[in-house]
Amino acid sequence: QVQLVESGGGLVQAGGSLRLSCAPSGRTFSSYAMGWIRQAPGKEREFVAAISGSGSSRSIAGSVKGRFTISRDNAKNTVDLQMNSLRPEDTAVYYCAADERYRGSLLDYKYWGQGTQVTVSS
Repeated sequence: QVQLVESGGGLVQAGGSLRLSCAPSGRTFSSYAMGWIRQAPGKEREFVAAISGSGSSRSIAGSVKGRFTISRDNAKNTVDLQMNSLRPEDTAVYYCAADERYRGSLLDYKYWGQGTQVTVSS
């Protein structure tokens, strides 16, 4: 069982930046592909970014490409989402997710965190 804990959410003005972090439990972090998925009020969950266990494969949603970056540090057991040039439409609950398989833009991860709120004011 993998437990995921997100941190770094908050309130920021449009154009600002936030860095989300996810710290999975377990000693085999590098064997898990990781992803960030978001859900805005009244909308379905939306793929944001994904990274393979080694970090050699990455996917990013078109809506955030050029503004968001996913990275991981397997030595520190963390995966981060750096969010720059934030827009009000980026407001959502952001979830960290993990799976033994690289999911790309798919949302069918096996393990999910509780989510962290990101609010971007105009």
